[in-house]
Amino acid sequence: MKTQHRYKRRSVDGILLLDKPTGLTSNAALQKAKYLYRAEKAGHTGSLDPLATGLLPIFFGQATKLCAHLLEADKRYCARVRLGQKTNTGDADGEVIAHSPVESMSHTQLAAAIPGLLGEIEQIPPMYSAIKRAGQHLYEYARQGIEVEREPRRVTIRELRLIEVFDDGFAFEVLCSKGTYVRTLAEDWAAAIGQHAHLTQLRRLETGAFNAQHMVTSAQLEALANEPAALEALLLPLTAALTTWPQYTVNATDAVRLRSGLICGPYDVNPGPLVILDVSGMALFIAEADRAGRVSPKRWLGPENFATS
Repeated sequence: MKTQHRYKRRSVDGILLLDKPTGLTSNAALQKAKYLYRAEKAGHTGSLDPLATGLLPIFFGQATKLCAHLLEADKRYCARVRLGQKTNTGDADGEVIAHSPVESMSHTQLAAAIPGLLGEIEQIPPMYSAIKRAGQHLYEYARQGIEVEREPRRVTIRELRLIEVFDDGFAFEVLCSKGTYVRTLAEDWAAAIGQHAHLTQLRRLETGAFNAQHMVTSAQLEALANEPAALEALLLPLTAALTTWPQYTVNATDAVRLRSGLICGPYDVNPGPLVILDVSGMALFIAEADRAGRVSPKRWLGPENFATS
């Protein structure tokens, strides 16, 4: 029997902005990066379909504490759509299930439909999605040929820009809230002009504070597989994920009190989530401030050996 090679894991902290290739699931991309870094702990913030490419932030070590918070972040995508064909998955990986005659589409027609798609809208999740019903993913029902009734979900389309119009489709860029299905957005946009459609390409350009500028490809990682120092040099610090968050610096006494779970303040801060720093600028907590400026610690970000007394 073939013995699976086990590697010695090590403590790695930081954030890798991976350019996920097409044809790979987000989890497969995560596991590959985790293996190359020999990391003890890793996670990501928002899956990309196998067809999709682009920005997949991978969090190692201490940075994994931020994953749940950053799932809430807005995301920007660039997409390419083919008109005239609807697929059962909403993208090019599925089977064609409906046709519509494709006539010459004008930029004006497509642009005229944009206002109706902006702002807070309702989407019906596609059957080929990871949402669960009665303990099963919707895509598991879909593969059995079972159609399940889905509740509409409210999402927000913050920006929607038509980039180019082709003979049989168009390309667009969108900035949207978490939970938005770009496949569904493309179908709804096409329906507004009397067409069927599906995605042929999808690329994520931004998520939260991160953009595509510092992305690293799988090929670049593999080329440095035997150079741990070079791999770690590609990682961003944990605080890079928090640059858009309000921040407040506390003294050493209050840092210890917060570490013990106590509420501190009042401080001169706005109500809502914020990052608490120590006097050296190190991020210690994700916290929540109330209307009076009192701060409650929610998630510890600092070193595990931080003194509490």
